[in-house]
Amino acid sequence: MNSIKRTVLVTGASSGIGRAIARNLLQQGHHVIGVSRDSTKFIRQMESFTPVQLDLSRLNDIPQKIRELELAFPGIDAVVLCAGRGQFGSVEEFSYAQIEDLMTLNFTSQAFLVKALLPALKRKDHGDLIFIGSEAALKGSRKGAMYCAAKFALRGFTQALREECGKSNVRVCLINPGMVKTAFFEQLSFEPGDEPSNFIEPEDVAEAVSYVLNSRAQIVIDEINLSPLNKVVKFKKP
Repeated sequence: MNSIKRTVLVTGASSGIGRAIARNLLQQGHHVIGVSRDSTKFIRQMESFTPVQLDLSRLNDIPQKIRELELAFPGIDAVVLCAGRGQFGSVEEFSYAQIEDLMTLNFTSQAFLVKALLPALKRKDHGDLIFIGSEAALKGSRKGAMYCAAKFALRGFTQALREECGKSNVRVCLINPGMVKTAFFEQLSFEPGDEPSNFIEPEDVAEAVSYVLNSRAQIVIDEINLSPLNKVVKFKKP
């Protein structure tokens, strides 16, 4: 295990997978910069945790906010991109604005963040970009055209980015979980089944992130796919 303490920026840190990742990293003694749309959700102050409020759907705000963060925390050497949301339905059920909003949050904002962060990361002795993707990046599914499109885009982006970073000290990893038991499903018409083998826990994804960050600096873990032992989808009553 790598005992070097890192300064890690985590997006989507106020809930679900992002919160579990931030908590896991703090327990290991890393300094975590937790980005969320509403930083008031962080009610407990911690010495090694810095909450940052940033609405990633406001793309024009991203470059300036990253400049401010890099000035305040020049030691940032790892980024975990977790922010995103789910929306499902046939293409005809989406408005044009909904298509734009879903792609903006789940893909375009992440490209903006990487463009802003990458130059400084490349100057570090060791840097990591870890993206939380989805099993939706591996296979298209009915009612999932727009969500899958965003996740497929993210997967292609990370594959190309890995090649672009090949002569630097920046590693690029994509983690694709199946259904994770979080508030992600609260506004959706389906959710994972009730048995523990039907879903992934947020802490499982956090452990995968920890594995990547703590791996030997001379190797790259390209992609990790996580699936529940028994995939069961439960549809909610209307």
